[in-house]
Formats: sequence, C-alpha cells, structure tokens
Amino acid sequence: MQIADILIRHKDREGPLLPILHDVQAQFGFVGEDAIRTIAEALNLTRAEVHGVVSFYHDFRTAPDARPVVKLCRAEACQARGVDAVAAAVPQQDRVKIETIYCLGLCSVGPAAMVGTTVHARLDAEKLAALVAAI
Repeated sequence: MQIADILIRHKDREGPLLPILHDVQAQFGFVGEDAIRTIAEALNLTRAEVHGVVSFYHDFRTAPDARPVVKLCRAEACQARGVDAVAAAVPQQDRVKIETIYCLGLCSVGPAAMVGTTVHARLDAEKLAALVAAI
C-alpha cells in the first residue's frame, strides 16, 4: 500500500489527518518528510501544520527505528498494580524500545504490555524481563 492509497481511503472523512498519519505510521513504521509533504498537499495544509501534529504525538516517528517495541501501560490501574516498580526492575536495553502507553483496556489484569498486536497481562519484573529478553 502506498501513501496515495491511504489518502484515497480517507478522502471523504471529516478530520482525516490523524487517521492518515496513523495508517502511514502502521504501514511504513514512520512518517517521513516525503509523507508529510504528500499529506500536506492532499489536505491543503502546510508542511509545518502536518509536522506539528506528527511532532506533538509521541506515537509518531519521523525516522525508521528497527528496534522492536514493548508498549508498557502506565495508566492509573496499572500504576495501582505496581507498573512503576516492575518497569524500574528491568534494565534498559538498546535493542528493545520500551514506550509508555496509556490504557490497553486490561485494567483488572495489569500491569500490562503490548508487543506488536499481542498483549501480556499480570506482569511482574521477572515476566517483563523475560518478555524483553525474548524479543
């Protein structure tokens, strides 16, 4: 799928910028300068306006990152279940990116994390370390 296909899919949508950016990020792994330029032209926006949205939201990357991502829930329920202590017990690694996400919808079985489309619940420091090591 190309950026043009993504633009066509959202052409009749009201407020299409964020859905387009999410689709571009999902398809290519980042929203690069060429994509920003193409999206701006298609939506009659300036490149600065599109770049401003891309840089505001932490989910968007402007360059590829080959590292696998562990999205660790830091919402209130996971905080109440000790996610901060779990995260602190796992050493930082350069080969895996740990991103904060707010609410995976697994509040009753937190702390929770997501790798790709797979969710992992009831994490403790040992389980999170094993998850990171397995990637």
